[in-house]
Amino acid sequence: MIPLQADLNFLARFLAEQFGLSAAYAGPVGNAVLGVVTLVAVYVAGRALLLPVADRAMDRRGLDAHARRPLKKLSAFLVGFLALAAGFAAAGQGSILTSLATVAAAATLAIGFALQDVLKNFVAGVFIFAERPFRIGDWIEWDDNAGVVEDISLRVTRVRSFDNELLTVPNSQLTDNVLTNPVDADKLRVKFVFGIGYDDDIETATDIILEEATAHDEIMDDPAPSVRLTELGDSSVGLQSRIWIAEPSRSDFVKVRGEYATAVKQRFDEEGIDIPYPHRTLTGGLEFADGPVATADAGETAAAED
Repeated sequence: MIPLQADLNFLARFLAEQFGLSAAYAGPVGNAVLGVVTLVAVYVAGRALLLPVADRAMDRRGLDAHARRPLKKLSAFLVGFLALAAGFAAAGQGSILTSLATVAAAATLAIGFALQDVLKNFVAGVFIFAERPFRIGDWIEWDDNAGVVEDISLRVTRVRSFDNELLTVPNSQLTDNVLTNPVDADKLRVKFVFGIGYDDDIETATDIILEEATAHDEIMDDPAPSVRLTELGDSSVGLQSRIWIAEPSRSDFVKVRGEYATAVKQRFDEEGIDIPYPHRTLTGGLEFADGPVATADAGETAAAED
């Protein structure tokens, strides 16, 4: 049906009056131009007004980069959606929500089957943002993998391994399995077992282990280092040292443990304390048959084969 002049918006009437376009052409052109102009205006105004407000709200709540990034993406998506809805309404196409509801109802079943894994990872991402088992910059371990978190999104988490490989991990793998975050607290306990010989003095070795822990600047005095006899192995006695480091990171963990173990080993060498390695003693003997017996056995074997 050709629109009447009264049904045209102001832009369509302007086109019809100034350029002599018929209502059949002026109406669609006017609606399209008005819709595009409205969309752009709302989008620009929304980004200029809504996004700064969202930033200030996140600042007041003290959110870190872990939570800011997805919220900024969500705010930008909301602005775009509102601009699109306003453009549809200005173009005389009705509410975009009605159209989306119709499309969604028709595609729900197909999308549900196609996006099972995506939705699973999305829900897992929501739990990660809500519960915060780890943050960007944390050192985490799961299954047989470990690394430092570089980015967290609603579908995947990107982890930089200690071999400098970038691991893109679906969020569901980090929520369905046991995950270790050694740097979640403000201090980390490090355990190391020193093996000494059965003939060595346990008290002397214990004193050396504690002295070297106390002498290291990055090992905490409170909680104090401790040593316990935990193993009676085949060839060694195991003394387990427990030390604490403050503000832990992966580099601190490796550095402190390496320096500490090196210092204890040097002191053991100076004091004549042995760090034994496993050894085995073989007993018994070999028996050799005489020649005629061996020959007879060989003959019987040949006969059996025939």
